[in-house]
Amino acid sequence: MKPAAKLAGSRRVAAVARPARVNSVRVQATAAGEFKMMRSGVKEASEESLLTPRFYTTDFEEMEPEKISGPARKIFIEFLERSCTAEFSGFLLYKELGRRLKSINPVVAEIFTLMSRDEARHAGFLNKAMSDFNLALDLGFLTKNRKYTFFKPKFIFYATYLSEKIGYWRYIRHGDFFTAILKAQPQFVNDWQSKLWSRFFCLSVYITMYLNDHQRDAFYSSLGLNTTQFNQHVIIETNNSTARIFPEVPDVEHPDFFKRMDELVALNNKVIALGSSGLPAPLVALARAPLIERMVAGVAQLFFMTPLRTGSVDLEPELKAQVVY
Repeated sequence: MKPAAKLAGSRRVAAVARPARVNSVRVQATAAGEFKMMRSGVKEASEESLLTPRFYTTDFEEMEPEKISGPARKIFIEFLERSCTAEFSGFLLYKELGRRLKSINPVVAEIFTLMSRDEARHAGFLNKAMSDFNLALDLGFLTKNRKYTFFKPKFIFYATYLSEKIGYWRYIRHGDFFTAILKAQPQFVNDWQSKLWSRFFCLSVYITMYLNDHQRDAFYSSLGLNTTQFNQHVIIETNNSTARIFPEVPDVEHPDFFKRMDELVALNNKVIALGSSGLPAPLVALARAPLIERMVAGVAQLFFMTPLRTGSVDLEPELKAQVVY
């Protein structure tokens, strides 16, 4: 990645400029007499006012995990497990990318290494949260025994970019780095194949999230969220962000888009209900077949809806984006 490679030189310059940093520290030290000191080198805390940061406490007993019981408890633990596994998956991928790219492009390698550190911290936090329920995941065991899915680099960028972007609107973080990667590799987003892959990955991520979250409506309801409204907001905002780099994206604000998504939710619920109906497996498979056929047709309808031609302005200067930001 040529743009990133140029940054390597700036790092070397910064290393030479360190003496100036020492001088600035000395200037600050001479100004220390302006402050009231508790003792040598230790400043007194500023007086409290309306705007100074505060220390907080709360009713910790009210937040005890025992307060979460019944179905909500099970759903919340499943949410922690899925989130922890997803974050740990990102840690493994980014760590390996950082290691493999170190000799090729040290700047990009360092960024991936820093992001892997973030992902590990997130996974650790979520695993620690599970310990409040006297449960934990053996992440080391998962590393060695979980099946690894192979994606070509182009598809890794697509999938992780969308994963981080949709995570941004759900939680906030790393998607902008993948924007930089895709802009530095315009061959990934400037041909007709990229248009199809962009729409495919967008729909794959949106549909997967929409169906999964509606299966767990009780969890979002327990948080005071409307599952449908929350998911639609996340998808619309993710799509607006994605439109700045992908050459084509689904028109998620078309009146038919979420109508068809809701139809998929209804069909998916029927498929799931058949699985727990107690019918013999052959009858379940027979009953599911027309439902799955309708779901496939629904996904195809979403894919072949007229997309929005979008893309990065600096990649296609002649193109006026159809999305209003």
